[in-house]
Amino acid sequence: MDIIFIDDLRIPTLVGIYPREKAMPQTVEMSLQIGISTACAGSSDDIGDTIDYAAVVERLRDELAAQHFNLLEKLAEFVAALLIDDFGAIWVRVSIAKLGMMRGVRRVGVVIERGTPQ
Repeated sequence: MDIIFIDDLRIPTLVGIYPREKAMPQTVEMSLQIGISTACAGSSDDIGDTIDYAAVVERLRDELAAQHFNLLEKLAEFVAALLIDDFGAIWVRVSIAKLGMMRGVRRVGVVIERGTPQ
């Protein structure tokens, strides 16, 4: 298995349980590791034989602009499912953090790993 990665992607979205978080988008920072074989793309040099990271970023920006999540855990599950179901990943690691949410804390977040059944 090979890994395509996207690090430190920042996307505004509505996430949180507090009234201000439900009313005003905040930027989340996301890093993705996407497991898939890149052997065909390495041979063919064709973007159709791999996961297009630009398409992933565009899709995430569109989806997260249109939704609200109470918890980062739910947002992470949403991202993992999208990568597996819609982009064909066989395994993903999704790291999502809120920035500057608490005094003296730079980031708070969650990391999950998911995969397709073997």
